[in-house]
Parts: sequence; structure tokens; C-alpha cells
Amino acid sequence: MSTPQTSGTPIARFFKSYWLPLVIGVLAIVFIAQNRDSTSTNLFWVSFQAPLWLALAIMALIGFGCGVFIGRRSRKVKD
Repeated sequence: MSTPQTSGTPIARFFKSYWLPLVIGVLAIVFIAQNRDSTSTNLFWVSFQAPLWLALAIMALIGFGCGVFIGRRSRKVKD
């Protein structure tokens, strides 16, 4: 009896497993890079003016952080 071996290099296995998040990440970076105009943003009673790319990048980082937090939490529940 032999143990099943995974084919490909570790990099190839990584891209096979995470191709969708990588594509979405690249699309988000392109979208952020193309939106460089300045915009006014309101959050409750605070209003500030910043480049749109900066606001989009901050929101992407917040979303990524939430995803990491939820992922860790669901792993703890499974264990």
C-alpha cells in the first residue's frame, strides 16, 4: 500500500487552492488604482475629504481583517 501523493509544487497547490481570492484581490487592486479622484466621505457626524483610492483601500483592509477574524473564529468552533 502506498500513500497518495499530491502532485505539483507547493506554489502550484497554493494557486489551485486560492485562485478565486487571488483573482478578486487583483481586481480590487485594479479597481482601487483606477479610482484616484478626491471624494467627500461622511461617517455619522464626521465628514472628511480624501482620495477615493485611499477610502477604498481602507475598506478593503477592513473587509480582509473581518474575514481573517471570522475564519479564525470558525476554526476555533470546529476544534
